[in-house]
Amino acid sequence: MVDWEGGRRSGVEDRRGLGGGALIGGGSIGAIVLALIGYFVFGIDPQTLLSQTAQVTGQASGPAAVGACPEGDKACEFTDVMHTSANEVWASAIRGYEPSTLVLYTQGTQTGCGMGQSAMGPFYCPADRKVYLDLDFARTLEQQLGASGDFALAYVIGHEVGHHVQNITGLSGEVQQRQQRLSERGSNALSVKLELQADCYAGVWAKRSDAQAHWLEAGDLEEALNAASAVGDDTLQRRSGGEVVPDSFTHGTSQERVYWFKTGYASGDPKACDTFKA
Repeated sequence: MVDWEGGRRSGVEDRRGLGGGALIGGGSIGAIVLALIGYFVFGIDPQTLLSQTAQVTGQASGPAAVGACPEGDKACEFTDVMHTSANEVWASAIRGYEPSTLVLYTQGTQTGCGMGQSAMGPFYCPADRKVYLDLDFARTLEQQLGASGDFALAYVIGHEVGHHVQNITGLSGEVQQRQQRLSERGSNALSVKLELQADCYAGVWAKRSDAQAHWLEAGDLEEALNAASAVGDDTLQRRSGGEVVPDSFTHGTSQERVYWFKTGYASGDPKACDTFKA
């Protein structure tokens, strides 16, 4: 268990309990299928899924003030410390870095990218520069994907902040423009490279944060690697009982995700994370 309780906190935007929309129906991807696969595609631009949603009902929660976690809420405090640490690491690496904001919510919430649903899993919205997380995802990681331990969730947060880095440096926008000129297969291939780089950035954060805080303990890295492996496209397609279709991959295989996290951790250098040239 990572020794996190002495870590700095910058606060979270806590929308839990404020009400959320309920997903019903859904274009070419049914709501049940969306709920099944959504948890496992964290990092995707939520507009990709939101555009296929037919209807949202209920009172959607909106922005809340950034503040401290409720007293004694260890899950909230943990995510705050991990998110704060990731932003601090990147602030030291990128001149003029502006931190992302962590939003905790339940069921559904309004985002700069449209209506967010917990079934989508953790995601980053480039439009408002916020990381969205329903804390129930930690239970999903452990009970459904076999990725237990607090650093499994920390890896996910590090990955999402990696997408924030790609956004503020302009890379994600460039990739999106290129994708518009490509076939679905070509677009998916670029998405894989973007996701694997975010995995590598998560490894860079893990390395640099531990060098500063010395908080990683025995087994923590294995928890992150188990999580990276559990959310590989090939593993998830096998788990769902479907055929493994490499051309449909958007995040990379389990082996690739583990490799790039390890690459980031071994080097501690963002320059080692150029998945587009690899």
